Amino acid sequence: MKSRILLVEDDEFFAKVLKRQLERANFEVTHAADGQAGWEKFQETIFDLCILDVVMPRKDGFTLAGEIRATDFNIPIVFTSSRYMEQDRLQGFDIGADDYLVKPFNTDELISRIKVYIKRSRLLRSEKRIVYTVGNLVFDYSQLQLRHKENEAENHVRIAPKEAELLRYLCENSNKKLKREHILASVWGADGYLAQRVMDVYLSRLRRHIAMDPSIRIETFHGKGLMLVINEMDRTHIIEKA
Repeated sequence: MKSRILLVEDDEFFAKVLKRQLERANFEVTHAADGQAGWEKFQETIFDLCILDVVMPRKDGFTLAGEIRATDFNIPIVFTSSRYMEQDRLQGFDIGADDYLVKPFNTDELISRIKVYIKRSRLLRSEKRIVYTVGNLVFDYSQLQLRHKENEAENHVRIAPKEAELLRYLCENSNKKLKREHILASVWGADGYLAQRVMDVYLSRLRRHIAMDPSIRIETFHGKGLMLVINEMDRTHIIEKA
């Protein structure tokens, strides 16, 4: 079955071209010409991914993404925009976007990223649960949740998909010195000033989250590397049926 994509774009010509290219790549694409129409279409159909323009009439892309995230925390969201402002891109990632592309962009690259995001999203929704026990914390990658195993009611955090990817990478490589460029390539698929700034934002959040267990920490090495430091004896990796 074809993956379904919601394309919300007010530039009719750009939307027509992009829709055609995505359909050639074997995606089923539904187009909406403004944010409000996009929200209505999102409520009518189950989609595998959303591509949202940032500046649109009736409802902007950031507002629409917030509404989508409140309904579906796992669905991949890709922003597109003609504006190349760092604050916009950081805001997009802060909402929980998987990507932010500035027009014009390479469509083949977009399609490659879409396939990765949809594959990851399906893993999150699959029957298998991927759970890490790290010290006194339980990180449920499949449910995008982080909790304290001894005080679950009070210490329970919902994290964004990209935060979950980053934390999973750190868990898989705990107690190892990791180069920043390797983390960026594995989690973001890119290495650049903006990607590094975004990673720093997510690392700051993760540090606040794991503060629930003082025995766990993320160490920085002269700005070039990172390490998730835990007691190896307390670390277990569990994959179980939901």
